[in-house]
Amino acid sequence: MATKDINVGVIGASGYTGSDLIRMLSGHPKIDLKYVSANNHAGQRVGEIYPYLNGKVDLFLEKWQDINWSVVDVIFSCLPHGIFHEIFPMLPAEKIIIDLSADFRLSSAKDYAQWYNFEHKSVETINHFVYGLTELNRSNIKKSEKVACPGCYPTATLLALYPLIADDLIDINHITIDAKSGISGAGRSPKRDLLFSEISESFRPYSVTGHRHIIEIEQQLMLHSKKDIKINFIPHLVPMNRGELVTSHVRLSKDIKLNEIIEIYQSKYRNDNFINIMSNGNVPNTINVRGTNNCDIAVIPGRVDKTLIIISAIDNLVKGSSGQAIQNMNLIHGWPEELGLHQISIFP
Repeated sequence: MATKDINVGVIGASGYTGSDLIRMLSGHPKIDLKYVSANNHAGQRVGEIYPYLNGKVDLFLEKWQDINWSVVDVIFSCLPHGIFHEIFPMLPAEKIIIDLSADFRLSSAKDYAQWYNFEHKSVETINHFVYGLTELNRSNIKKSEKVACPGCYPTATLLALYPLIADDLIDINHITIDAKSGISGAGRSPKRDLLFSEISESFRPYSVTGHRHIIEIEQQLMLHSKKDIKINFIPHLVPMNRGELVTSHVRLSKDIKLNEIIEIYQSKYRNDNFINIMSNGNVPNTINVRGTNNCDIAVIPGRVDKTLIIISAIDNLVKGSSGQAIQNMNLIHGWPEELGLHQISIFP
């Protein structure tokens, strides 16, 4: 058997994000999945908590404290928000670390107290992490050893709005984002309002007065526009397992034809194989990106003069999380970004 290039370990492997990351890493041609950690399931095989991986990943879950991280090249953390910032100082500083939680996405520790209700324990290292939205921050990710992967809503939103923001084409005072996500976005922990009888045949908004991804989206929009921006952002929970559809409503700041706008999008994402700018009246649909690292985007003229509707779709567990993390690992190592991420959506 050929020797793999690098060893990889996963912390927080028992959640949906961890499961999807293991699924994709198990087929990656360059990596050896060396360790998987989940303290509450330590001693169990991966296949015991995720039967679909039985026979595919023959590893026991361990406590992260018991793992020999010195033999690992890349550490992925899939822990829930508010935990990894406490663990991070105890991991080897020289390792490549890719965090899939929100713990290092924001630039200010004060924002964590306001939006995530915890006091950040690694304040001095927050700015050691680069923001891991690959298509928008490729040059910085490529030379970094610490990456904070974006949230799923910010991924779909920022990819949709970036070409307009970068070219100063929209009125920054009129940005409204209507977002919808599958239930897996809420995590695997049992919650009463996510019981089948609570969520089935139900479609509801949540966190309508201030979802915690707002600050992340605004922070990145301001970075690319060099302007102060506030958005209206309303997320909804849809009774499906995975998938995310985001509809952004904006007002143009200048007269510009639709075909010129489409050309701008195509130009911005010309070399991004995971971004699909749709045409000929086609619009994004979550089933078309299910299980893939793709993002479908459509730009549609609004009925109100000088308005646009931008619709984007991703799989919240792949492009919105684990797939993007692997894309960043590939980029750091100088491998093709598509390596291990060639999945085609399952249809229907």
